[in-house]
Amino acid sequence: MSDGLDGVIAAETVLSHVDGAGGRLILRGRQLEEIAGRQSLEATAAMLWHGLVDPMPDEAGVQASLGAARVEVYRSVPTLLPLVRELTLLEGLRFGLAGLSDRAERPHHLLATAAIPVFVAALIRSQNGMAPVAPDPTLGHAADFLRMIRGVEATPAETQALETYLVTVSDHGLNASTFTARVIASTQAGMISAVLGALCALKGPLHGGAPGPVLDMLDGIGGAENIRPWLETELGRGARLMGFGHRVYRVRDPRADVLKAAVAGLRGGANRIAFAEQVERAALAVLRERHPGRRLDTNVEFYTALLLEALQLPRDAFTAVFAAGRVIGWAAHILEQETNGRLIRPQSKYVGPLPQAA
Repeated sequence: MSDGLDGVIAAETVLSHVDGAGGRLILRGRQLEEIAGRQSLEATAAMLWHGLVDPMPDEAGVQASLGAARVEVYRSVPTLLPLVRELTLLEGLRFGLAGLSDRAERPHHLLATAAIPVFVAALIRSQNGMAPVAPDPTLGHAADFLRMIRGVEATPAETQALETYLVTVSDHGLNASTFTARVIASTQAGMISAVLGALCALKGPLHGGAPGPVLDMLDGIGGAENIRPWLETELGRGARLMGFGHRVYRVRDPRADVLKAAVAGLRGGANRIAFAEQVERAALAVLRERHPGRRLDTNVEFYTALLLEALQLPRDAFTAVFAAGRVIGWAAHILEQETNGRLIRPQSKYVGPLPQAA
């Protein structure tokens, strides 16, 4: 048996394929580079949900439906905020999702997708002593997300950067949270329950918690003169460089290049993008020197951290913002599992003691 189930096929899907050896991410037959930064989040949702919901979604329909769903979900925000004051942001999001209904007649894929940015924006503002901002259903999903966080509309470049990020992370094969969603969906528990379980899996630091530590690394380095000494010291004591290497990709993570291009549009502001690019070059050089036979390249978390920091989002919100993009894929996998799948019930191999014969 493979440790961690590496290489084990647990589902058939038309949604996404992660080609670790080739460094490709394929969504519905198209490479990520053809999609991210080139089409809207709503168009990506329509693409992933195609054939799984009725009526068949299109970009305009998804935008209108998500706008209406954000307005509906927002009605629960005044009740939610007083109940989660002592919780972390991610715990508050979990609480908010748990309060949504699994009733069969509701468009749960829309409610789940709408709920995460609505709750996350309200929780960020609450942490900073500000009142929540109601959604604007006429705006695109990414644009309204930033507006609900800030209270004013973001620039086109900022909206484009966030939308590119949300599309980039929308689906990525049978990762831990998506697998969790499919297992729950296979029991016919319902969309909201499956999304909630996926969020709980994402909460673990081995799955959704890496972007924040990338910024901790940049903080630790401090200035350009410290880059190489700091990296060599960390590697010398056996530490991992956050933002480099991946469990599946044996070459460069294709999402890293997409997000690097998105981050480039934010350069010139009050951010550390140029400095981080210096760190990346030095880190790749040091890793090649220390591990000449092993490919350790930049992964999605490195430029995720830069992009979200440049958008002035708090570090404790990074995983929740990731969920605002990944929920589109979760919903698609849940719908696919409900349509085509059966109860997921793998076997375990017992390695404990056996009872003694009488």
